[in-house]
This record gives sequence, structure tokens and C-alpha cells, in this order.
Amino acid sequence: MKRKQIFFLLIPLLLLLASVSLSLSSEKDTTKESDEKKGYIGAATCQGCHETQYESYKKSIHSKKQVKGPAYKEACETCHGPGAKHVEKGGGRGVDIFDFGKKVDGTARAARCLTCHEETRHLANWSLSKHSIAGVSCNDCHSVHSPRDKNLKIDQPDLCYGCHMNIRMQMNKQSHHPVKEGRISCSNCHDPHGTFGDHMIKADTVNELCYTCHAEKRGPFLWEHAPVEENCLNCHNSHGSNHNKLLVRKPPQLCQSCHAENGTGHASNMYTAFETFNGAATGSKNRMFTRGCVNCHTNIHGSNSPASGQRFVR
Repeated sequence: MKRKQIFFLLIPLLLLLASVSLSLSSEKDTTKESDEKKGYIGAATCQGCHETQYESYKKSIHSKKQVKGPAYKEACETCHGPGAKHVEKGGGRGVDIFDFGKKVDGTARAARCLTCHEETRHLANWSLSKHSIAGVSCNDCHSVHSPRDKNLKIDQPDLCYGCHMNIRMQMNKQSHHPVKEGRISCSNCHDPHGTFGDHMIKADTVNELCYTCHAEKRGPFLWEHAPVEENCLNCHNSHGSNHNKLLVRKPPQLCQSCHAENGTGHASNMYTAFETFNGAATGSKNRMFTRGCVNCHTNIHGSNSPASGQRFVR
């Protein structure tokens, strides 16, 4: 009796499972027909001709199933578009398929990436960035197929130097930020996707950016040095210089660009004069040697000394 009851209870369950199976099968067939109508052919077909690209793609973050990788129905065609007509015409670069080559407008290439990444937080200012305005596209720096961090084509700073060759030259000067030593990278200071600051720096002002590392120069000081408060770049070249401390000029010439004509006192005398090294009192004229003015005015960024701080001396 119990067996009959169990049997009759199982019949509705079996009918339900059969119904679900038929529904899924029908949905799968419908989806397949829909994909065929849209011209999607699947990653396996792409692999037949583009084995190298397919293998590199499998190693990248974009190959993950949740990011429309090879296991996803569209896969390669998510970025390149439906490939049916491309296959029918025998393939070829740009033949009825979206090509990310240099001949394609940079804005159009970037638009393909933005279909997925438009709402990414660090891309909020992309359309206003210098790179976007100059026609730089996402795939000029990134590759969907790259296994590197952030899908970069090559590592920083060489990636940036590909366009900014003048910065490479500055970074090779004797005094420079430790970029080529690998301690910092270009993106520590700049956001290549755009910011509201000048030169796409990651701060509202140059000084605020510098203070993120050089907090001891922030102050507040009892006696502020005006050019320091205004802009660090008044005295320093951020990328590199042949003068110590990234200075734009060598002391005392740098100091005298502001203090050459301040009335009385030694600061009004130009120390570049040849006569500076002549005479019996040459030993006392040490201002052309070593750090020049900074021999005495050591607290050049600002001072808290009530007595002598106004002249930034020890």
C-alpha cells in the first residue's frame, strides 16, 4: 500500500522534471536560433583562425566566465561584434568585424570598452581627460589579451615613455624621482584616465600632490616662504634635473632670481661675477660653493623660529 502511495506521489514530480527539461531545451534552441540570427558564431570558431590571440585571451582577466570569457556565448564577439559575415567572407583584418587597429578612430575604439567600463569609478573623468581629447584610445595602453596588471601592454614607465619621450629624458638626469628604480611609477602622481587638476595629477594642486610624500614641507610655519606656499614647481622640476634636489637652477642663481635686487646686504650682489673669487678675502666669500645660500638659510621651506625664522636661518 505504501509503495503505491509513493508511486503516485512521484508521478507529478517526474512530470514536473520532464516539463522543466523540455522548457530548458526549448529555451536553449531558441537562444541558439537568436544568436544565429544576430550573427554570433562563438569563441570556438574564432579560435580556429586566431589561435595565438585566443590563447593569450584565456590568460587575461577578460577570460573569466563572469566577464564574458570563452565559456560565455559571445566571448570574443563581445568586443569585436558578430563574426558570421566575417567568416563567410573568408576573414581578413577589418572585414565585417570591428578592428582595434590604429586606422580605426580612437573614440570609436574607446566606446567599445566603455560599453562595459563606463560606470567604473576611475573613468568618471575620461571624456574630459587630455588623453581622450587627443584621440588616445583604451587599447593604446591596455590589451584585452594581456595578462599583466591592469591589462597593460607593457609595464610602466616604458608604456608612458612611448608618447612622453621628453619625460624619459628628464628622468635620466642625475637628480630624479625614483621611477626607473621601481620605487614609484607615473600613476602614483598622474591619473591617465583624467582628473580635474592640471597635467592629470592626482590632487587639486601641485603642492597637495607633493605633500602626500613630503609632509614635512607642508607646515604650517610661523614664517612662510612665499614661492614654496605658491607652487613647488617654482623651484623644483618634478621629473628630473641636473641640479641637486630636482632644482630648476643651481643655488645661488635660483635664489637670486628673486633676491638679486632687495636693497642692502649680500643678497644684492651677483655671485656669478668673476671678481667673487679674487682678492685676499676670497676665503670668506663661500657663497658660490656647495649649496650656496642654503649654507646659512637651511630652513628654506619655512621656519617656526620666533627670533631668526624670518630669514629662514638655523
